[in-house]
Formats: sequence, C-alpha cells, structure tokens
Amino acid sequence: MNFLPLLILLLIIAAAMRDDFALTLIYLFVGAFGAGMWWSRRSLSKLESHREFSDHAFPGEKVEITIRVKNPGWLPLPWVSIQDGLPVGLSAAPNFERVTTLGPKSETGFSYTLEARKRGYYPVGPLSLSTGDILGLNEPVQKNAPAQYLTVYPKVVPLASIKIPSRSPQGTLRHTQPLFEDPTRVMGKRDYVAGDSLRRVDWKATAATGRMQVKMFEPSIALETLLCLNLNEDDYPFRQRIDSLELAIVIAASLAAWIAQKRQSFGLLVNGLDLPSGETPRSLPLRKGGAHLMRLLETLARAGATRQAPFLPLLQHQRAQLPWGTTLIVITGQVGEALLTELYQSRKAGQEVLLIQAGAITYARETQTLAGLYGIPLVSIQNERGLDIWRQ
Repeated sequence: MNFLPLLILLLIIAAAMRDDFALTLIYLFVGAFGAGMWWSRRSLSKLESHREFSDHAFPGEKVEITIRVKNPGWLPLPWVSIQDGLPVGLSAAPNFERVTTLGPKSETGFSYTLEARKRGYYPVGPLSLSTGDILGLNEPVQKNAPAQYLTVYPKVVPLASIKIPSRSPQGTLRHTQPLFEDPTRVMGKRDYVAGDSLRRVDWKATAATGRMQVKMFEPSIALETLLCLNLNEDDYPFRQRIDSLELAIVIAASLAAWIAQKRQSFGLLVNGLDLPSGETPRSLPLRKGGAHLMRLLETLARAGATRQAPFLPLLQHQRAQLPWGTTLIVITGQVGEALLTELYQSRKAGQEVLLIQAGAITYARETQTLAGLYGIPLVSIQNERGLDIWRQ
C-alpha cells in the first residue's frame, strides 16, 4: 500500500495545529513501517524450503508431493504464503496455496497429490514464498524456489505373444526353423545317420544302448530388435493426429517391455522432439535389461511430435550401422512407397522387418496390398484394442 499521502496529511495537520501528538503518530508510523520492512525481509531471507516427491511415475499412479518450510532464525513470521505451481496436464487448479505462521526455529509442512493421467515431462513449481509485517504497512516480499520435474512414463500394455521375425541364431527363444539350433538346449537323442557331426554324438548313451546316438537340439533365435518410431506430424492424419501419435508411443513402449521380459536386446530410434532440451531425442543402442528398458521409457515420456525431423533419412543412416540379422520394427502413421523401398533394401541387406501402422488409417487395403508386393509384413493397429492380437 502507498502510505505517502497519509504521511503528508499528518505532516500538514501537525504543522497547522503545532500538535505534538500528530508528530508522535508520524514517528510511530515511520518506525513501524521501517521495522516491518526490515523484519519481513530479514526473516524471508533466512527462510528455507524444499519439495519432496518421486520424480518418475507410471500412468494412473498418484504422486504425493510434500512441501517443507523451515524458519531457522529467531524472528517469528506472523504470516507466510506458500504457493506452488501445478502442471496443467495433471491438475485442474493452477496452483497449490496455503497460508501459515512460523515461530522462531520452527518448521511446517504441507502435502498434496497429483495423478499421473498422461505421459509427459511436467514442471512442478516454481515454489513461491511471501510474507510481510503484521500491520500490512509494507508490500509483501517474495522468494522463489525453482521448479522440479515429474516424468510420467508412457502406458505399457502387457503382451503375451508376438511373432517378430529374426535371422539372428543362437539365442534364447524357441523357434520352429531347424536352421537355428541351440547346442545348449538338448531335447532328446536319436540314432546316428550318415552326415551327422561327431561333435553331436552322445558317447554315454551310445555305450548304454550299443548303438551310435546323437543329441537333438531345440531350435532357437536371438532377438536383436531396433524399435523405429516415427513422430513426424505430417505422417499422421490431421484429425486424429494426437491420438495416433500417442498410440504409436504406447505400441513402442509395450513392445520394448515384452522384448525386455524375454531377456533380448533392443534399441530405440526416434525422431521428433525431446521436450526438455528441444533437440532430437537420443537414439538408444541395442542392450538388454530392466535398466535399459527404463531409459527407453523415459525417452518416450519426454518425446514430442515435430515437423522438423523427417523419419526416412534418420532410418537410412541408422540401418547402415546395424549388424546382420537385426530386426527393424518400424512404427509409423501413413505408409508410402519411399518407406517400403527402404525397408525392402533392409531385407536385402540381411535385416528382418516388421511394419506397424498406428492410428487412423486411410487406404488400408491399398497399403496392405502394396506392402505385400514388397514382401514387408504390415500390421495395422487403429487403437489400443488392436493390441489384443498380441495379448493371447
């Protein structure tokens, strides 16, 4: 508040009436004003605050956020206003607000809950603390603490069985092609026939039966899979663009979780935009394990669509560096001849390909026919219910 007019009025009254009482009021007023300003600013400068919460969550989880404010000084604060900014995508209210008092050497805390409704990278804060004198003679003084960030992972749909093509032998997944036999998986024995390798002879069984016996091995493959996710806006139909892009991310996250569960290697190639940095998301190399899966999910959580990162050049550059036998799972919106030609070249180079068309699909029959001419397996998934084909 601006008390200058009141001070001028009191000075005029004191000068006109030559009244000591009016001068005393002026002295008291100025003293209270100065003391209140010094008190509030000094108390606020020593005020400490911090925010506690788990900074990663899956969709549907509730995230409890606790704010703690501590007054380590000897001066009490008659009132403290606490205001924390809330992420728009996770809360209906723009701010969390509380007002409290703090005595000397005291501490207080408040909690509120956010629901991780959708994938994303959300700022929580900034946290604003403000206080003033008890008489309200001074404007409140304010102190801010920076925002912290909450990462909400994409939704992961549990999958049961997926037929992913692979040419990599000597793996841990059972397969029906006898070309890829795993010598660590003995499934039985049979009589020796001409042409069998002597390394397959089971000498103990031969001595016991009196006939030459050879080991029979289970066929197996290794999945080395690169998930190639296209987040270029122009490759998705305009009206259903947001839903289609989110579905593509859900498909990529669900496939990665399934491959990780099978203890196979997987990587991620994605264009688009990394929301915190504004740059293209970093590609993840082929790795195994739960920690690698969480890195992939975090990358997907922070990924946004863009028009500045064409998908095809990125795919061309990456596939030239992949080893023979790697499987490319390409997740995109609209499918054109240029993409099919590139995937055809990938197959000629010894890589396997699975093409997934996500979201609203136009000219579905023509696209399926064209993909068949190129020999590219194509799966169309228009919504999350479409993932039911892999849940059985």
